[in-house]
Amino acid sequence: MAILLGSIADDYTGASDLANTLTKNGLRTVQTVGIPDPSLALPDVDAVVVSLKIRSVPASDAVTAATSAQRWLRQRGASHVLYKICSTFDSTDAGNIGPVTKALSDAAGGGIVLVTPAFPETGRTVYLGHLFVGGQPLNESPLKDHPLNPMHDANLVRVLTRQSHGAVGLIDLTAIAAGPGVVKARLEALSAAGVTAAVADAIFERDLETLGEIALETAVSTGASGLGLGLARALVRSGRISSGGAAPTDAIRPVGGLSAIVAGSCSKATLRQLEVAERSMPVLRLDPERLLAGPDEIAAAISWAGDRIAAGPVVIAASAAPETVTRLQSLYGREASGQAIETAISIITAELVARGVRRLVVAGGETSGAAVDRLAIPAFLIGPEIAAGVPVLRTVGNAQGDMLLALKSGNFGGEDFFAAALAMMH
Repeated sequence: MAILLGSIADDYTGASDLANTLTKNGLRTVQTVGIPDPSLALPDVDAVVVSLKIRSVPASDAVTAATSAQRWLRQRGASHVLYKICSTFDSTDAGNIGPVTKALSDAAGGGIVLVTPAFPETGRTVYLGHLFVGGQPLNESPLKDHPLNPMHDANLVRVLTRQSHGAVGLIDLTAIAAGPGVVKARLEALSAAGVTAAVADAIFERDLETLGEIALETAVSTGASGLGLGLARALVRSGRISSGGAAPTDAIRPVGGLSAIVAGSCSKATLRQLEVAERSMPVLRLDPERLLAGPDEIAAAISWAGDRIAAGPVVIAASAAPETVTRLQSLYGREASGQAIETAISIITAELVARGVRRLVVAGGETSGAAVDRLAIPAFLIGPEIAAGVPVLRTVGNAQGDMLLALKSGNFGGEDFFAAALAMMH
């Protein structure tokens, strides 16, 4: 299997978001969970998205994992590798976007790296290096209260500079609107001046198409699924894609079994989605403090689900309002409290699957990573889109048999997302 485009995603929901975008734009795509075991037979595809869980780990660990994934992708033919990050640039001043970008570039021979988290379809735009979320500057959006990586600066040049050793430049909208030739010349000038990464503006899809065309000529780029859109369209225009691109028919073949939803995201969107779900299905809201205190809350949740799941879908949520999360972090520590809740949700998820759940929706990036790791799912085929950035996923090589999943980033989806997702998982 020789691939044309490789990607390394820093979390699992972001990986499925990107895989969905690549599929919609003409590339046959598979999403793996980590570097696949050599025994796993992958289908013939144009692109592979390697899902890692490196967004909030120590920068050195993120660099090690990402460079290993890039090596695997290069060995399978990928001439360009996209480091897929969150469209809200989730990171701290210690990384991990800057250190991983530099490590991937160095391993590929060096050169300036184009960086943009813009994805207009989901309301993420960049202007004069400033990131806007739904029209709000990043530092005024709900991301300012993110439990792991609160974002307090919308200026991405400053943000990336604080976590990078090299200089960071800007390719503004005026240059991008002038076309690929001007962007290429600007990149060359920045590189000659010692700049190692360049944040690029993007307001419209046509901006992403310009950036994708330029990025494809380099070894590494860093961005959200919007840059993946630009790369995919550039590949199709180049004539190197002959498949016509479509979601594999096997990805939408029905499965039997029970249905469940688990949520760990504390985003405003997920909290609203849980409120709406309560109108049509049983919802159990876990007490995060009791989850941290011991196994009793986990056992009670499994028992609660066991009494109800045969009658229809159930929802189990550890999501909490920002003030509750802040209080728990002050009592138990940010990392310890987050890890304990993720572990608890992953245990509950595995127990639900052991009891026959084969259609599963998981809300939250860290939660999705913990749940998929606990289930030891090696890879996914990409099915139809439920909401922008969230496709139906069908397991590949799964020990529990065929399953359909949706891994939802906390901020994605409309109010009725949970019901809509289950309706598409036949």
